Amino acid sequence: MTDLPYAKKSLGQHWLTDTTVLETIANEANVITGDHVLEIGPGAGTLTRTLLMRGADVTAVERDITLVTKLQRELPEVKIVSEDILKFNFSDIKGDYKIVANIPYYLTSNLIRIISEVKNRPNVAVLLVQKEVAERAAAQPGSMSMLSVSAQFYWEVHLGVEVPARMFIPPPKVDSRTLILKKRNQPLFNDVDEKQFFRLVKAGFSNRRKTLLNSLSGGLQMGKDEVRELLKSAELKETARPQELSLKNWESIYSIFVAKQG
Repeated sequence: MTDLPYAKKSLGQHWLTDTTVLETIANEANVITGDHVLEIGPGAGTLTRTLLMRGADVTAVERDITLVTKLQRELPEVKIVSEDILKFNFSDIKGDYKIVANIPYYLTSNLIRIISEVKNRPNVAVLLVQKEVAERAAAQPGSMSMLSVSAQFYWEVHLGVEVPARMFIPPPKVDSRTLILKKRNQPLFNDVDEKQFFRLVKAGFSNRRKTLLNSLSGGLQMGKDEVRELLKSAELKETARPQELSLKNWESIYSIFVAKQG
């Protein structure tokens, strides 16, 4: 392997070179010969090389122009796109594909939102992210958040390998873990207006310290008596807090809310 490039702190760059971990990440995405893989932030190209050894067709999106030049020279078989992934046009990808990436921590929430909302979602996305964020995305009722509701609405969410900070060069301040997102073959709920659904959820999480009664009342500009009736119809206590609800609970609130609006 060539010498590792200088890691830029401003871009959240931390290189992972451990072959066992890199192979595990590829395994979690079940990368096989002929797969089209979109890699985000290939950086030093260590994961890229692992994907190529699996026989994958790799498209790599890299915003650091210095690394783009290096990767184009060292890995001519890879299609390198010099762009910020947040501006990338996913509609340019034709057919089925997978995402495999060791991404900068600051990208996580925005990236999950983007790949969830694009029309051509990947079949699976395996993202190496901050451990705490991965675990928040996979959280169960009692510890739910906007992130977990959003991720689990669109994906079957699983947790993968843990990667201690010491395994990166340079080491970040926290440990990492893979977040495995598998595309749902069918929508989680039928006849749900996503924009309206998430307006409701966002209102519920507008203040996690408040009860649903208060947060929904304030977030939706509804009277508390009306919200009480809404929660009662959904078989929820008015003292319930948003982190306690399952996605099915949110769907119940949504269905009753929409029915009352109509």
